Amino acid sequence: MARVKPKRHPVVVDMTAMCDVAWLLLTFFILTTQFKKPDVETIKPPSSISEKLLPDASLMTIDATKDGKFYFTPVENGSERLQLLDNMGQKYGMSFTDQEKAAFTKVQAVGVPMTQLKSFLKMPEEEQKAYKSPTGIPMDSTKKELIDWVQQSLAVNPDYKLAIKGDVDTKYPKVKGLFEGLRDIDFLKFWLITSQEVGPTE
Repeated sequence: MARVKPKRHPVVVDMTAMCDVAWLLLTFFILTTQFKKPDVETIKPPSSISEKLLPDASLMTIDATKDGKFYFTPVENGSERLQLLDNMGQKYGMSFTDQEKAAFTKVQAVGVPMTQLKSFLKMPEEEQKAYKSPTGIPMDSTKKELIDWVQQSLAVNPDYKLAIKGDVDTKYPKVKGLFEGLRDIDFLKFWLITSQEVGPTE
């Protein structure tokens, strides 16, 4: 007599909890991801095999284009940006309206002399992002406005860090002048932004 086979029941897996977890993780990553801001001008940095990462917070950035123009990006903190603008205004004998201050908290990078800063801040936001300065921030033996931006930023918060991104074709005297200016204010530790280079294989 044939043996009675027990009836097989399909395995049922409740995926509701897994879907909830997946959506929570997806939402978390979308909300916390910080997208890289595009450069004001195209800069091709030199390559290196260094794998050190830049700090995320309290970072100010200097961009040096291949034709020797300098741009300065303040830290992201809005209230500290306003303090920086006030410091620079006091140093250069300027005052700023509430609208100009609000525009400065959103500015991507500063690339104009102080004499042109007010007119730059009055531009619409999209024009500011697309604006390519013909001169950049002055940085030479007679005018060191770029160093003033760094120095007044450190007056707001001495713990600020600095990263410098220079084009591989930037002339050496321009870079040397920047380094000497930073040395003059006794600011000797900063990061150099490079592109990733494949290290030697063993």
